[in-house]
Amino acid sequence: MTEKRGWFQRLKEGLTKSSSRLTEGLAAILVKRKLDQDTLDEIEELLIAADLGPATAARLAADLGKSRFGKEVTDDEVRTFLAERIAEMLAPVAVPLDPMVAKPFVVLMVGVNGVGKTTTIGKLAERYRAEGKKVTMAAGDTFRAAAVAQLAIWGERTGATVVKKDQGADPAALAYEAFDQARRDGTDVLLIDTAGRLHNKAGLMEELAKIIRVLKKIDPAAPHATVLVLDATTGQNAVQQVEVFQSLVQINGLVVTKLDGSAKGGVLVALAEKFKLPVHAIGVGETAQDLQAFDPGEFARSLMGIEG
Repeated sequence: MTEKRGWFQRLKEGLTKSSSRLTEGLAAILVKRKLDQDTLDEIEELLIAADLGPATAARLAADLGKSRFGKEVTDDEVRTFLAERIAEMLAPVAVPLDPMVAKPFVVLMVGVNGVGKTTTIGKLAERYRAEGKKVTMAAGDTFRAAAVAQLAIWGERTGATVVKKDQGADPAALAYEAFDQARRDGTDVLLIDTAGRLHNKAGLMEELAKIIRVLKKIDPAAPHATVLVLDATTGQNAVQQVEVFQSLVQINGLVVTKLDGSAKGGVLVALAEKFKLPVHAIGVGETAQDLQAFDPGEFARSLMGIEG
């Protein structure tokens, strides 16, 4: 319970940039005003500015209008209403990444460079290791020596096995070797890092397709999850990244990082509404404890600056 409370506090603090924009904006809009169409239009514009996306903002404003139109409302009432509706909208996508469906459970992590993909793998490894699971990490971003070194450090920290090759090695061959080794040594979870170079989309598509092909030679059901890591600070660019990666591979779920550095935390709501993809986890800091399973109620309250 203490960890849960501590996480909510970190999430709330992490989303301060996003929540401040919304709370201050609503306070300015709702100074002794009845909820008329002009007020609703201003609230809708504020939600769009907070990166909730035009469709989501319009839907929330319409719902608010149905419920409170013509009545005097306070900004606290509006924030509570919006938090409840956002939590309802997000509830269907709050799906933990469950590694129990296969052994080893193979997770292919994808995303552009700089989103925190390698760090996310390390944090997941630490969490699974804490649960008593045997974890292997494959350093499949062979084009970035820093990514390989970073996973090696996480391996030392967590006691997880790290499979790596020299810089420039074939990522598909490494993935095959890691999967084969993971099966032989009784690994529970295999986390595979990948490159994220979008400037050459055709090359990346070919590389990811080859990795998936070789994994299926060992197990036709692999990878059991293909997870796209997104950086919240990119705002609406995250929406474009989902579209790009969905055109390359079949994305099964999302992890959203760096919510603590962003005034654009609302983009998570836009992503959920547009793509309906499971959101497995969200991150608000550097430590393993700062990456947690996605709780829509906690997120919605934090986004709207509501205590408890």
